Amino acid sequence: MPLGWVRRSVIGVVVAAGLAGGAPVATADTGPWFAHQSLQWQPCGDPILDDAGAQCAGVVVPLDYSRPDGRRVTVAISRIPATDPSRRRGILLSNPGGPGGPGLEMMVGVGKVLSPEVRAEYDLIGMDPRGIGRSDPVNCALPLPTMLFSAGFDLFGYARDTTLAAALASSCVAPDPEKARYTTTRNTARDMDAIRSVLGEPTLNYYGASYGTYLGSVYTQMFPERSDRIVLDSAVDPDRYWLGMFQDMGPANEAGLDDWANWAARHDADYHFGTTGPQVRAFVEDVVHRAAGHPVVGSGYLVDEHTVPMMLLALLLNPQLDADLAEVVRMIADGVSGLPLDMDRLKSKISAAVPVQASGMAAVMCGDKAAPRDPAWYYANIERARPSQPVFGAFANNITACAFWPDPVEPPTTIGNPTRVLILQSTNDTRTAYQEAQALHRDLPASRMITLADTRIHGTFRVGLSPCLNDITNAYLATGAFPATDATCQPDPAFFPE
Repeated sequence: MPLGWVRRSVIGVVVAAGLAGGAPVATADTGPWFAHQSLQWQPCGDPILDDAGAQCAGVVVPLDYSRPDGRRVTVAISRIPATDPSRRRGILLSNPGGPGGPGLEMMVGVGKVLSPEVRAEYDLIGMDPRGIGRSDPVNCALPLPTMLFSAGFDLFGYARDTTLAAALASSCVAPDPEKARYTTTRNTARDMDAIRSVLGEPTLNYYGASYGTYLGSVYTQMFPERSDRIVLDSAVDPDRYWLGMFQDMGPANEAGLDDWANWAARHDADYHFGTTGPQVRAFVEDVVHRAAGHPVVGSGYLVDEHTVPMMLLALLLNPQLDADLAEVVRMIADGVSGLPLDMDRLKSKISAAVPVQASGMAAVMCGDKAAPRDPAWYYANIERARPSQPVFGAFANNITACAFWPDPVEPPTTIGNPTRVLILQSTNDTRTAYQEAQALHRDLPASRMITLADTRIHGTFRVGLSPCLNDITNAYLATGAFPATDATCQPDPAFFPE
């Protein structure tokens, strides 16, 4: 889509912002935070947003906040107005995760879970973070669908991934080193505060999911006085972002695969993977090994031992995708056996579950925190993980483009502040393991944590999943009612497939 509506929509630029360290240099009250911008709201040109009554605009911000008069970038935002202007209390900004996930459409879906009271009180703000989507995207010359791969079964496979990671890093940084290096979480948090100020709001309310919880926690650390009602769903441990977060995904997805295998065994008449969970798991492990010997290429897509584990991981995040995962496993099993494989259908199944841009993910993750440089370090971790993580250990510990990225422009953020944050977390999350949310809860001592019990799902604030969790979240956003203690909610059994 043309970006003219974004580039024409703003007059002025942010002129001062938080620099390295915990506090901003200036705020709207104490100094020149930014020049006034007049947003020109227009139709978004996106059927999902337009049908929801949203309009879109752009906010111009410095690429590098330490040089406010230097190069500028435009952050695209969407707005669905509060349903009752007389009751409006502010904005509810959002981030869908990734990093690398475009967020303009996010609040259309979240809005379906919000209560009428919440919808009456808030303008719902979506955002494509800097470097992603319509917000002056980082474009890596190497057009990979993902920056994450499994390392395969031997040193030769790992060497392939190491070479690919180095090539990806070069292809992302070389075209525009400045943009690639300044597309970071701390700068996105500064952008969020610029959006708050441009929209005339004294504080920011926020719903962030997955990586969006890390972004939200960084915002509370940099701008605690601006942080109002903050909901962090499926949380990242800031101390383990991003390297440790991936390592935690290994055991979590092995457990998730076992859970799915038990479901598939109950449907053996449909899929023929086995009549017990262990039989289904053995079938899947065999498929991954067969993909190594009989890779399939088509439609710009590769099915081999490096990609099949990632396809499984993509669909393990929600039990409502169990049937889709079974179909994908059957398609791959047939394909590596020499039968026709509909690559376009396979791609659509995976892409729908992981709407993340590889370029944006690489820029944010690698720009946020330095990675170990020695390839041998990663391979040693992979080998140690294989016995207990036969499917996902080679992904969870694999080398990435971050090992070849330039050093970050500023240190990562240490989280520890008294903001009253509501943390939502399922016990069996395959993307952000349960212990990650517990760690964030400790970092934010005034927070409350709502646990969704015995549920393999990533993203808990969903229509029909848990009325208990949804009610607590909506009450907090609508009235500020903050739970006196942590709580555990149960899922609605009707949400899950039989």
